[in-house]
Amino acid sequence: SEAENVNAIQTVRRNAQHLLRILNDILDLSKVEAGKLEIERLPCSPFQVLNEAVSVMRVRAEAKGLTLNLEYLGSIPEQIVTDSTRLQQILFNLIGNALKFTESGGVRVVTRFLASSPTPAAEPDYEAHGAFLQFDVIDTGIGMTPAQLDQVFDPFMQADSSTTRRFGGTGLGLAISRRLAELLGGTIAVESCLGEGSCFRCIIATGPLDGIRMVDNPSKAALIVPEDTPPSADVGTLDCRILLAEDGQDNQRLISFVLKKAGAEVTVVENGEAAMNAALTACEQGRAFDVILMDMQMPVLDGYEATSLLRRKGYAGPIIALTAHAMASDRRKCLDAGCDDYAVKPIDRKQLFEMINRYTKAEHPAATDV
Repeated sequence: SEAENVNAIQTVRRNAQHLLRILNDILDLSKVEAGKLEIERLPCSPFQVLNEAVSVMRVRAEAKGLTLNLEYLGSIPEQIVTDSTRLQQILFNLIGNALKFTESGGVRVVTRFLASSPTPAAEPDYEAHGAFLQFDVIDTGIGMTPAQLDQVFDPFMQADSSTTRRFGGTGLGLAISRRLAELLGGTIAVESCLGEGSCFRCIIATGPLDGIRMVDNPSKAALIVPEDTPPSADVGTLDCRILLAEDGQDNQRLISFVLKKAGAEVTVVENGEAAMNAALTACEQGRAFDVILMDMQMPVLDGYEATSLLRRKGYAGPIIALTAHAMASDRRKCLDAGCDDYAVKPIDRKQLFEMINRYTKAEHPAATDV
């Protein structure tokens, strides 16, 4: 039946996402331990980072009948300099962990500003400013014994084997979170009592605060964050001609199917040389593609070379890179090659559609200028 098919597909999707999370965790841990994980420190709003994290996790809390509250103690800087993506990853891990091991009650995320470090400096140059934010994730869950606390940050370790059977997980989230916190100029510690709950305390450096306003009433300020893009009728639809350069047959079928179902006209090629030729030929015929989706790892000519050659030949149309690599340096490499934007595999359909519409509906130079 249709319902059974939907359930089967959802089961496959959930397991695929679970496997992807495990692989990403292992890759992150490997990169951290090899000193290869890059941190991108940029100005950001701590209120927005916290609100987005709590908003995403609230769905999970409500599904278990738990409360999830965001609280502030004292004034908080309006802006900090950190890697907001990695900070949000830490918060997702800590809040998700707290919700997983809590059956009744709820979780509180309590934030405060620290004028000086309560811990030894992890990165002295970055921490010369001496200011920090502290995030306490407090739950009413199962708690831990002193022996369990000793190994809670060890990779692949959980409280015991029964914990893994009952709650799932790999035991990587906390190990990665502590290492990320250290890269952000702080650390993570934990206090817990068996049967009474746990408090995970994350501290990160704020970066320079010169000229930054301190917000005296953070609970209200936290509501003043950029609104999400209002839903539009064409977010889920496409009205454009797309050249998809992708060598994997499964990806060709899946991505082209999704694009065509949304209304796009799609031409598929299997390598960078074919993509370059198809794009230039379409321009010569007066039927330039509205956007090129360029896989960066292809035979004959890869996406980097194909994009660079197209730009050198004067091609000015939007080119969006498709890649499985999510590091900041990978994004920079794509942009340096001439791509306009960057989408990470596995593709998020909504985000990809929004990106395509942003470029095809914006005023870009005509791709026929070659």
